[in-house]
Amino acid sequence: MKPCFQRGTFYLPNASVDPACWAVIACDQYTSQPEYWKTIEKRVKDKPSCLHLIYPEAFLSQGDQRIQTIQQTMERYLQEGILEEKIQNGFVLLKRSTLSGDRYGLVGIIDLEAYDYDPHTDCPIRATEGTIESRIPPRVRIRQNALLELSHVMVLIDDPQKQLIEELASQKAAFPVLYDFDLMMDGGHLTGYAIQGADAEKVEATLYRMQEDYKGLFLAVGDGNHSLATAKACWEKVKVHLNDQQRANHPARFAMVELVNLHSPALIFEPIHRILFHTDLEDLYLGFEKYCQAQNIEIQQGNEIYFHQGSTEKKISLVKSDDRLPIDVLQDYLDSYLNDHPQASIDYIHGQEAMMALLQDTSNCGIFLDRIDKNSLFSAIMAGGVLPRKTFSMGEADEKRFYMEARKVR
Repeated sequence: MKPCFQRGTFYLPNASVDPACWAVIACDQYTSQPEYWKTIEKRVKDKPSCLHLIYPEAFLSQGDQRIQTIQQTMERYLQEGILEEKIQNGFVLLKRSTLSGDRYGLVGIIDLEAYDYDPHTDCPIRATEGTIESRIPPRVRIRQNALLELSHVMVLIDDPQKQLIEELASQKAAFPVLYDFDLMMDGGHLTGYAIQGADAEKVEATLYRMQEDYKGLFLAVGDGNHSLATAKACWEKVKVHLNDQQRANHPARFAMVELVNLHSPALIFEPIHRILFHTDLEDLYLGFEKYCQAQNIEIQQGNEIYFHQGSTEKKISLVKSDDRLPIDVLQDYLDSYLNDHPQASIDYIHGQEAMMALLQDTSNCGIFLDRIDKNSLFSAIMAGGVLPRKTFSMGEADEKRFYMEARKVR
C-alpha cells in the first residue's frame, strides 16, 4: 500500500533558462490588478516562463484561444528540451524565504482517489473551504487536454512533532540543489533540493506510517481548492475509459501539490478580505444589521469585521449563540445581498496593501476581516465539513506558491 501523498516524476527548466523569469506566482492572485500581470509580461516577454503555461485569472476574459496557445507551448517546451526530467520517482524539498521567515515544503503527488471536496466525505484528503461547482468547468477546459500540469496547490499536514518536512530540512545539505534564486516581484527566495532513491523511499514510508496513525483526516487543502477539484473532475472523466490496471497508474489519477506543515512558524494564516464594487457602505451595512437581527446575532464594537469606504468605517464583532465563524455569517449575507443587487460585484483580496489600492475608488466598499487561529483548522474541518469559501490565506499575496516544477498528466 502507498500513502495518499507519494513520489512523482518532475520536470524543470534546463540550465540555460533564467529561473527568475521562469517562476511566476499562482494564477489566482491579483485578479483585480491586471497591471501586476502586465508588468510580468513586460519582464518575461518571449523568454521561457511559466507565464506562458498558465492562465492568470485576471485575463480569463480572453477566452479559449489562450488555452490553445498554452497547450502548444507545453508541447514545444518539451520537444525543444526547455523542460527536462530532473526528478524521477522522488520529491522536491523546498525552502521559501519571505518576510514571514523560511517555510519548508515537499513537492509530491496526491492520489485523487483519496481526495474529495464533498463536506461529508471520509477521504483522507479534504477541502478546507466550500467548493463552488460553477468555477470548475472553465478550469477543466484549461486542464483536460494539457500535456503538463503546473501546480499552485498547497496541502497541509498536521505534524506538531515535525517528524517529516522539518526532519528533511535538517538534512538538506546532503541533498543535491536543483535551483536557488530570487523570485520576481518581491516574492522572496526559492531553493529546491532533490529527494530521490533511498531517501525518497524513506519519506514515503514515514508518510504511510503517519497516515495509518491518523485514521481519518490526514491532509487538508490550504491553497488551490478549486484547482484540485478541477484535477479530480478531469480524472473522473478519464477513468471511465480505462480498465482497472490502467486506472492504477494513469498520470491523470494524480495531482502535483506542495505539502506544508501546519505548524511551520513561517506559515501565517492571513484573512482574505472582501471588496464590493459599485456598492454603498451604508446600504450594505444596514442590510447586515437587519440580517443579524433576524439571526439573533448581536453586533457590538470590535475587530472581527471592518467595513471601509472613503471616510466612513465601521468596526464590529458578532455575539452569537452558536459556533459559526464571523466570516460564515458575513458570507451568507453577502451572497444574498449580491443576488438582490445585480449592479454590485465582489472580489476576494489577499493583503491590506492591495485592498487599500482598490479602495482609492470610493465607489468600492471594503470589508477587512480578522485572522483565524490556524491550530483550529483540522478540528474545525472534522467537526463541520468545510469552512466558508475564502476564509483564510496562507500568507500574504507575495508569499503564495510560485510555479516552478512541471509534471506530465497524459
